[in-house]
Amino acid sequence: MVSERIQEALNEQIKHELQAAYLYLGMMAYFESRSLSGFGNWMRIQAQEEVSHAMRLVDFLLDRGGRVTLHSIDAPSTDFGSPLEVVRATLHHEERVTGTINDVYALAVAEKDYPAQVLMQWFVAEQVEEEKSAGELVDQLELAGDSATALLVLDERLAGRTLEPEVTE
Repeated sequence: MVSERIQEALNEQIKHELQAAYLYLGMMAYFESRSLSGFGNWMRIQAQEEVSHAMRLVDFLLDRGGRVTLHSIDAPSTDFGSPLEVVRATLHHEERVTGTINDVYALAVAEKDYPAQVLMQWFVAEQVEEEKSAGELVDQLELAGDSATALLVLDERLAGRTLEPEVTE
């Protein structure tokens, strides 16, 4: 059985994951409306991954006899100034999510909830990849500067991204 504090923290993390998915859908819409379908594809996959992360938390709570409580999420913006602005916002969002995941992990340690610690270790490792991926994209857009050619080459590369099955262990 999961403790009340862990249950509340995981339900809040479910909200953060779904909020991220919603945010990335808004960003996808921005890119698609500007004929940058490769960037749109990258954001679509980000959104799908975030939903998958939320479901991982839902399943964990249910497996432990916990109660899933879904919280309201805010509507994201679909209007941004530039592709670089969108990707910087992505990186900042991932950094915030890393903080919330670290908080849940710390709570699991304090509560001596070993199954929750194992679950959150997966999320901690996942966030390293999320921040790296978004950070590299920021760097590449900064290198591209005002070059439309570089932007289109990057867009073409991002169009090839596919949703990878996530390892559950």
